[in-house]
Amino acid sequence: MRVDVLTIFPELFAPFLAASLIGKAREKGLLEVRVHDLREFAEDRHRSVDDEPYGGGGGMVMTAPPWIRAVRTVGGEMAGEGHHPWRVLLSPQGARLDEPKVRELAARAAGEGLILLCGRYEGIDERVRETVVDEEVSIGDYVLSGGELPAMVLIEALSRQVPGVVGLADSVANDSFRAGLLDHPHYTRPPVVEGLAVPAVLTSGDHAAIQRWRRSEALRATREKRPDLLEAGPCEIEAKSK
Repeated sequence: MRVDVLTIFPELFAPFLAASLIGKAREKGLLEVRVHDLREFAEDRHRSVDDEPYGGGGGMVMTAPPWIRAVRTVGGEMAGEGHHPWRVLLSPQGARLDEPKVRELAARAAGEGLILLCGRYEGIDERVRETVVDEEVSIGDYVLSGGELPAMVLIEALSRQVPGVVGLADSVANDSFRAGLLDHPHYTRPPVVEGLAVPAVLTSGDHAAIQRWRRSEALRATREKRPDLLEAGPCEIEAKSK
């Protein structure tokens, strides 16, 4: 899986990409992430990437030429390797990132690669969207200072779709949202905390009963915390029957 990132703050990604499962996945060659400094694609001596907006107003707008040049340069390099990457702008105006979207983008990253555009300031010149962006993706209905954190969220989610990144495949298979439900509760030692005991079924050794309990608890958690998932997902009939 390959992901290329365009940003004016490449230094933000170094510790993230070196840590935990992401770092191990990169060491094993399971995940390739290349971070590019957008300013390297500016043509003036100040390496400018923003300017005042036409029509007035507060803030600065990121200019189109560096973005277009960067996307076409990185995309051209990947095309030379036989790949045609999908170009994603991280934006609060984009489609909401959810489990199906993660799987879709993971398939694209594994096949042709992804280029992630991390905007800043008041936004990006609209002509960038019109010329070198295939899709906009949002991690939620709120505004951040830039697209770097959303890009990291997306990379983290994508990495879990790569076989071998997460040690136990069951950990991914049972993740929240994987089957349209939230995850079931988890317990570990000690057996009693603040008077609260681990459910007896989990220490019974009856694996069929444990699976039934986990399924039931996943449905309960979803009904209580995210009933909208049941209304939209394949588990609605089963949930209502319980």
